[in-house]
Amino acid sequence: MKAALLDEPGEDIAQALENGWLPIREVARQTGVNAITLRAWERRYGLIVPQRTPKGHRLFNAEHVQRINTILTWLNRGVPVSQVKNLIDSIQSNLDTVENEWHALRQTLMHAISELAERRIDEAFNRAMALYPPRTLCEQLMMPLLNALEQKWQGQFGAQMERVFFLSWLRSKFGARIYHNNRQLQGAPLLLVNQSDLPLEPCLWLCAWLASSADCPVEVFDWPLPAGELALAVEHLQPRAVLLYSSKPLHFPTLTKLLSGTRCPILVAGPTVCIHHAELAALTRDTSQLSVAEDPLSAHQILIQRGIV
Repeated sequence: MKAALLDEPGEDIAQALENGWLPIREVARQTGVNAITLRAWERRYGLIVPQRTPKGHRLFNAEHVQRINTILTWLNRGVPVSQVKNLIDSIQSNLDTVENEWHALRQTLMHAISELAERRIDEAFNRAMALYPPRTLCEQLMMPLLNALEQKWQGQFGAQMERVFFLSWLRSKFGARIYHNNRQLQGAPLLLVNQSDLPLEPCLWLCAWLASSADCPVEVFDWPLPAGELALAVEHLQPRAVLLYSSKPLHFPTLTKLLSGTRCPILVAGPTVCIHHAELAALTRDTSQLSVAEDPLSAHQILIQRGIV
């Protein structure tokens, strides 16, 4: 099992493992921060300083893991990665004095979207993705950005053009990453289904991206299916769970047919949870098979708690 953790097998790493040190892949598994981001934190900001073997392999101990978790705490509070080291090292926690780089990044993206500048959007997002874990990016960048865009697009001439442009980019971006991840993963997928009549549900793709980033294979159906055909898809795919996302009223016969015809966990997510609060609350009381979540972050947390991702 230890050998499976190594990027390259070697006596220097084997000895270090015997002494309680951890290779970078194991630290990534424990903390949820991928190896590329850990290296960027070390190289660009000195946030963590691992030990090195004679052959240059990075090794971490329990204190490193604790520091990474502390870094994540600050990032999830909205502190830019460039300022975390000073906060941790000086034990200063006054967030009011910290410049909010997230706001500046969201504004950069909004300007690029208004100008249909796909390359600028892609470059800005890629830079952020190299520095922050997916959950932090979802919470601090993507969800606030989508909320700001929806407010901006209310009654604005050209709003539909911007919406179609940006949401098409978002689906292509996350779809490509999910496709790449799926090629490297085994096992039953998480099936995510768009249950609204909107052709582009961005938060459906955020849910899929978060699950895929946790090394869970995913299958996305970005269009609603009739109840019978959804049950047929479940029969063919044998998914580990089904996530139904909608920002519109839910078609309840589809849900009840799915609940009666499959034993896998089912998660209903999106604004539809608020729309059908009473009905869904009654269903969740009747069966442990069903869970509900209002947004991608809550859905991701439920998937983790239930051992699905």
